[in-house]
Amino acid sequence: MPAPYIWRNGEFVAWEDATVHVTTHALHYGSSVFEGVRAYATPDGPAVFRLQPHTRRLVNSCKIARIDLPFTEDELNAAVLETVRRNGHEACYIRPIVMRGAGPLGVEGRKNPTDAFIFTMEWGRYLGAEAIDSGVDVHVSSWRRIAPDTFASMAKIGGQYINSQFITMEAHDLGFNEGIALDYSGQVSEGAGENIFVIYDGVVYTPSLNSSILMGVTRDSVLKLLGQLGLEVRYEPIPRDMLYIADEIFFTGTAAEITPVRSVDKLPVGKGSRGPITKAIQDEFFAITSGAKDPYGWLTYVRQTEPGD
Repeated sequence: MPAPYIWRNGEFVAWEDATVHVTTHALHYGSSVFEGVRAYATPDGPAVFRLQPHTRRLVNSCKIARIDLPFTEDELNAAVLETVRRNGHEACYIRPIVMRGAGPLGVEGRKNPTDAFIFTMEWGRYLGAEAIDSGVDVHVSSWRRIAPDTFASMAKIGGQYINSQFITMEAHDLGFNEGIALDYSGQVSEGAGENIFVIYDGVVYTPSLNSSILMGVTRDSVLKLLGQLGLEVRYEPIPRDMLYIADEIFFTGTAAEITPVRSVDKLPVGKGSRGPITKAIQDEFFAITSGAKDPYGWLTYVRQTEPGD
């Protein structure tokens, strides 16, 4: 069921009225940037997980894409909180999106106006309700991630997600839950919409920024949690065959949260079940998102933040 209200360019409108014109530049050329954010249910009411880093990435994506953004980070943060509050959610998925709007056609879209929206919805586990415990089956996609001189992997740009769609559709057509893409040099990059961590002999490996990955906010959170647990993390190229001998693999992302990978190309990962390091990270992550503890100040409580703050 849709939420009652959507924030549009500084005002709230009914869900059904938050429309765009067919000449909207983003519909034709993919000129939008967006974020995925979650609010979690806690004993003190809904709390948004790592709101500020998400908003900052949205602003940075606009800068990279050269989309004028007529709102400050503080204004966007306040709008997110008020959207959750008005829609009465206890927990929800939050989608801010900024796009080049209706105006002249043509690839050069900087004369088009900017439209900004924030909508919320109830959305469960992205890779399935059981995936957090039992894991997912993935394959290495035939589609590569974007090369550094073709697109801007550090920006969350709508048009770039055609690449992700190809990866996911191929995975589903072949009977897998998700795909893992290699980068331009043939090393492991990330999933269609998730960052990846690979564990071998007690060491955690994750691709660095030069492997065409998005700088994931959940990835950053997990890196801090790994440090808290005293685990060694190495940022280096990961060859495809390392996926086949890994002891554990897990995905991270706002939608995917912390999802174990059960098999890669039909080969079991480790014992074919969630491993102890993955479980330890999940326990820490979900303790924070549930409000049981928050040592890093990652939660912004909706009901403790007045409109306009």
